[in-house]
Amino acid sequence: MRTSDFNYVLPEDLIAQKPLKNRSDSRLLVAHRNNMSLKHDKFSNISSYLQSGDVLVLNNTRVIPARIHGVKEDTLALIEVLLLNSYGLNQWEALVKPAKRVRLGTKISIGDGKLVLTCNEVFDEGIRHFDLDYHGNLEEILEELGEMPLPPYIHEKLIDQDRYQTVYSKVKGSAASPTAGLHFTQELLRELEDMGVIIKYITLHVGLGTFRPVSVDDVFEHKMHSEYYSVSEDTANALNLAKAQKRPIFAVGTTSVRTLETVFEKYGSFKACAGSTDIFIYPGFEFKAVDNLITNFHLPQSTLMMLVSAFSSKDIIMNAYSEAIKHKYRFFSFGDSMLIKK
Repeated sequence: MRTSDFNYVLPEDLIAQKPLKNRSDSRLLVAHRNNMSLKHDKFSNISSYLQSGDVLVLNNTRVIPARIHGVKEDTLALIEVLLLNSYGLNQWEALVKPAKRVRLGTKISIGDGKLVLTCNEVFDEGIRHFDLDYHGNLEEILEELGEMPLPPYIHEKLIDQDRYQTVYSKVKGSAASPTAGLHFTQELLRELEDMGVIIKYITLHVGLGTFRPVSVDDVFEHKMHSEYYSVSEDTANALNLAKAQKRPIFAVGTTSVRTLETVFEKYGSFKACAGSTDIFIYPGFEFKAVDNLITNFHLPQSTLMMLVSAFSSKDIIMNAYSEAIKHKYRFFSFGDSMLIKK
């Protein structure tokens, strides 16, 4: 299986540069998992595809201002750091640019020394581990010195930083937004609850595992990085009951899919737990946890393209993407939405 199998050509003007004024005004392309049938709709009508008793699973991670700029203490060279995840007390994994300037022992000063990063381990592809030294509260320091880590294909400045957060974001720690959830409003969530849809939450802090490009052409050679996840007892119980009663489970976003499939594969059911997942889902994967998927349109040749192709089929996804391009859907983080349904 080749990475190039998941390529498609996207006109640059279809890459959404900013969010719509109203979250739920996004378009919705509905694709059935087992055939080529497609339907064009609006996301505000998402409730018409669910019914009482269905379980909707949302990722409640909250993006932190994880992109910070500093200087090497010895040479004053400018360094950009994207904090990915914490792996110990004041220890973080990060992506740095330019990576060749950051070696073992390198110290990076942020905000005139308010935060100092010392490299304690060097990995390939720009990944570094750091010890963090600071006085006060790290969260407050990042709020002061950090930036929202928007994807590199977004070139316009985001005026309202909350538009890169879901309305239900709660647990801080993500390096990117679970963008499939950006279409939901509080009113839409209340509408779903009022009709009997059971809404539950998981947490997966989006890191390099989700958005790291695939740099090899043999899919099987790609290695996913680990990302932290947690599932509460309340969510696990609701999902197990739904499975027992054969009620559909809708995952919002690939991060929710990866969390639920990780847990189900590990325990044979849903369980209250926390840990790290490096699950890599591509065609041939047997889905056991999720029945339906609400997702955005993904970058060519990405692991997310592979995941949605596994969830239905590569032919179905490529046909759907061709239709979306033909009808000028908006793509990627601030773009339109897709429902892949049984």
